Amino acid sequence: MAHGLSKVIVVAGPTATGKTDLALALAEEFAGVVINADSQQRYSDFPILTAQPRAADRARIPHRLFGDLVADDVGNAVEWAAKAAAEIQAAWDQKRAPIVVGGTGLYLRVLMQGVADVPPIPGEVREAGRALLADMGNEAFHRLLGERDPVSAARIPVGNTQRLARAWEVVEATGTPLPIWQEAPTQPAIKAAFFSVLIMPPREEIVAACAARFAAMLEAGALAEVEAARAKGISGTAPAMNALGARELSDFLAGRLDREGAVRGAEIATRQYAKRQATWFRNQFAADLTLPARYSETMGGDIIRQAGAFLKESS
Repeated sequence: MAHGLSKVIVVAGPTATGKTDLALALAEEFAGVVINADSQQRYSDFPILTAQPRAADRARIPHRLFGDLVADDVGNAVEWAAKAAAEIQAAWDQKRAPIVVGGTGLYLRVLMQGVADVPPIPGEVREAGRALLADMGNEAFHRLLGERDPVSAARIPVGNTQRLARAWEVVEATGTPLPIWQEAPTQPAIKAAFFSVLIMPPREEIVAACAARFAAMLEAGALAEVEAARAKGISGTAPAMNALGARELSDFLAGRLDREGAVRGAEIATRQYAKRQATWFRNQFAADLTLPARYSETMGGDIIRQAGAFLKESS
């Protein structure tokens, strides 16, 4: 099927809502390339724990930006968007439809709308901020950030070390809180027309899906992944360890939690993460099409028709 080369399909939504299956269906229909927009799925050490696409699917359909980072790499939205823009352009050059899929809202916003033009942060400011965070601990540092930038502190979970450090270094270096920079006019990472599908099931449906998926991950070898990461010497503070369930399973392996406590903790963390995602998408993502339930194959026909009509439109 012919399609305009300035078009991008975006599949977004909270975790465990069927985004991957929908992206695969769209890619099969439109000779697409699936481009990851999930910050956790970028880490190569945890393909099972972060629900990365199966090897058979990746062999059948081109996939990009899955597992492109190692454990200590600090990914961010700007760096990702530049890579995603390059992959989108490569897909267009190959006459393929780019299918961007993921649940990291900030990644999608930077790609589709742009990023605040924050001045470069001096290295000594960045290092001092991270040293202060390590010395104080997340909770005390979070309270301190709240005194300088209450909006960011309200938005950032206490456990998200990377975002806490970023908010601190921006206000420390510029004197202006990060949210004010983010409200400035911006340019998208790539000039394109976007057709976005948002999957937003009821909360109870997401909760049940999260529990079922984590059980399936354990059955598929998620615990062995964490054990291998520990054997490699990956630190508990490495960015890859933000993968949902990684810290809880690591605590189980270290004897700090029993198996039941680790599973319960991982399920709670996943539910809380999904709730934050849903809130973000509900308030900050204007989709062209919203699905009120987890994706299933029975929904595919209508979505494919609408996506196909978008791809056929004149650029």
